[in-house]
Amino acid sequence: MIESLRAQFNREFSVEKYQDFLADIAADFNYAPTFRVAETPFFIPNELKKQLEEACLEVCDFVGKPDFKALTQRAIDLNTEVPHEDAHTQFMAIDFGICEENGNIVPKLIEVQGFPSIFNFQFNLYQKFQKQYPFIGELTPYLSGMDADRYLEKLKEVVFNGHDSSEVVLLEIEPEKQNTKIDFYYCRRDLGIPVICVTDVIKEGNQLFYKDESGTKIHIKRIYNRVIFDELDLRKDLKLQFSFQDNLDVEWAGHPNWYTRISKFILPHLQGKYFIETKLLSEIDEIPEDLENYVLKPLFSFSGSGVIFNVEKEDIEQVKDKDLYILQKKVAYAPVIQSPDGKVKVEVRILVLWPEKDEKPSLVGNLARLSRGEMIGVKFNKDKDWVGGSIGLFEK
Repeated sequence: MIESLRAQFNREFSVEKYQDFLADIAADFNYAPTFRVAETPFFIPNELKKQLEEACLEVCDFVGKPDFKALTQRAIDLNTEVPHEDAHTQFMAIDFGICEENGNIVPKLIEVQGFPSIFNFQFNLYQKFQKQYPFIGELTPYLSGMDADRYLEKLKEVVFNGHDSSEVVLLEIEPEKQNTKIDFYYCRRDLGIPVICVTDVIKEGNQLFYKDESGTKIHIKRIYNRVIFDELDLRKDLKLQFSFQDNLDVEWAGHPNWYTRISKFILPHLQGKYFIETKLLSEIDEIPEDLENYVLKPLFSFSGSGVIFNVEKEDIEQVKDKDLYILQKKVAYAPVIQSPDGKVKVEVRILVLWPEKDEKPSLVGNLARLSRGEMIGVKFNKDKDWVGGSIGLFEK
């Protein structure tokens, strides 16, 4: 079924239809995404879907361990601790490279983030693809038996936690300048919550407020947090009335500590067929001779910043805080997508939601990133090495 649908998509594809697809996205807010949107979804066969689900459940089981906080306290100690951490994360993004190993296609875990991804953009992206290619309605981007309504309901459950939409804000650093602001626009439209810059938050006592479009001051009871501390720490020019480390009377949809705990920090702990050999730099006794087979990554950076793909011995020797870096074995991405003019490589990010009342997290959706380059996750300049955001489609 998947192969026949791929063939049908390629027959129906045209540059004109792709431009109509992009124009349809841009028309929603008179704004085109600043990141590249791929020409095609990724049609995912059942065997690969089962592997992705199995790998995700292993990650979720690890994160759900009773001693998980104790295991990851070192990560908090190395970073900024925010008060009033909840019992478990409410978001996860689990990234897999679709790779070849011993002649077989297998997902390999690249990264895990305890942080919200572009949940609203992906919800709308599938609808945009389906408008251009109605036959893909036979497939679904959702997991755990969800459909569009249940997906949005689960997302609202996590973001609102019973509060009125006016009392919940999406918080970011200068949201209008962020690469993912298209997701903020869809979030504001689909969930009805305001998008607020950290500099616009008003602090009175231990409570936070924002002003709506009419100038009325509104009490913030819950924060849908999209702020990354790496960026916040660099922005010395920003004047905030509050600190994340204050003892604030506010709930978090995505408590900041989970971004630190569920990160590359946990990768060395994960063992099995879906996981890549990964070690903290501080725990390596001897630098490997075959460094061309490794990637050097900072533990807590975002969007690939600071990653070195072509590692030299000097790169490792120059790292001062070796507790803050990992050395990860490279994997062989498999060109599994047949485009009209060649093969394409892909990563799949499984989106996870975990409402506070739920015993376990739920796999709910996905995004895909397609590339013709050597590695995915790098911003290439050459057209032949493009990276494009897309979505994976499963058989219902």
